[in-house]
Amino acid sequence: MNTSKTIVAGVAATAVMSVVAMFVAPMMGMPKMDFGHMLGTGNPMMAMPYAAGWMIHFVVGIVMALVFAAVVRGRLPGNSIVQGVLYALVIFLMAQLLVMPMMGNGVFSGGNMQLIMGSLIGHVVFGAVLGAVVGKS
Repeated sequence: MNTSKTIVAGVAATAVMSVVAMFVAPMMGMPKMDFGHMLGTGNPMMAMPYAAGWMIHFVVGIVMALVFAAVVRGRLPGNSIVQGVLYALVIFLMAQLLVMPMMGNGVFSGGNMQLIMGSLIGHVVFGAVLGAVVGKS
């Protein structure tokens, strides 16, 4: 595993996911997902500065990239992009079953199909970018 390249992949995948969540999702009729607010100022468990929410989001993306490259890559079927998407589907399930309830949104976003679809699309984008960048190493 090329650690530096994997960190770059995590940052890139998280950045693209964030652009989709903040700007593209609303154009598709889905709610804007502002991770700085969700994990920072709007965090019901421990409110913190807006910038801290964004930092947490990117740190999680980097950690998920490192886990992908060190543990998951090569154990899933398909090329690296398919592997990244499959991995991201697991992350999506963890987010919907664990993180969303902790954020006060309920299991599977309380049944809000727009939030569920936005999260699914964002995670698939994350996985595709992650797999594409890590696959080049």
